[in-house]
Amino acid sequence: MQLYPAIDLLDGQIVRLTHGDFDAVTAYGDDPVKVAKAWRDEGADWLHVVDLSGARDGARRQTDTIAQLCGLGLKVQTGGGVRSADDVARLLDAGVSRVIVGSMAVIAPDRFSDWLDRIGGERLIAALDVRMNGDVAVPVVKGWTQASTTTLDALMAKYLDTPLKHVLTTDVGRDGALKGPSTALYARLAKDWPDIAWQASGGVSALADLTALRSSGAEGAIVGRALYENRFTVREAIACLRGA
Repeated sequence: MQLYPAIDLLDGQIVRLTHGDFDAVTAYGDDPVKVAKAWRDEGADWLHVVDLSGARDGARRQTDTIAQLCGLGLKVQTGGGVRSADDVARLLDAGVSRVIVGSMAVIAPDRFSDWLDRIGGERLIAALDVRMNGDVAVPVVKGWTQASTTTLDALMAKYLDTPLKHVLTTDVGRDGALKGPSTALYARLAKDWPDIAWQASGGVSALADLTALRSSGAEGAIVGRALYENRFTVREAIACLRGA
């Protein structure tokens, strides 16, 4: 299972939002390159980067910083307000290994399917973030402020005949809250959609959470706040996910 240590960037600052709320920001410094180097030196292979400035205002993308992170020898997956094929191309040109597409993958599946056909399933990730309505996962868009009119399973059915391979799902009710991940959700998704490499995001607070996710069948775990608050190290997380 792959660890994806997370850097969320807002106007040059490393931050974490609680439940995706721009009014609930915790800052963790202004040197993402230093943080990424330290994680690389602990054994990280990948870096998960969210450009919150780009998500909030596409004209304020932090592409130069992302390009710097791509130059550290880490594979980088990144997104934040990706709304066009040109946005995808610019990030790939900056050295990104995978581009994360959120709202467009929910509200315009035909358009995203076309990108998948042209760019390939290994270079794109659908970020299908959800709020739980009982046991039903409902995708959310526009910075998690608006629920879609479909369910996650109905949306996934639209991608059956496409090259979609990687899907990142955050239970937004748990994001940044350190209350544990939605392990049962990821176990069901891995069972129902076994050809998809599911990335779990939101709620990880302890190594025991990573152990539970490893058993769920998820391909990867995105971890942010727990690392910044020294709940465990990248080295410890990698060992845990590899069963060491």
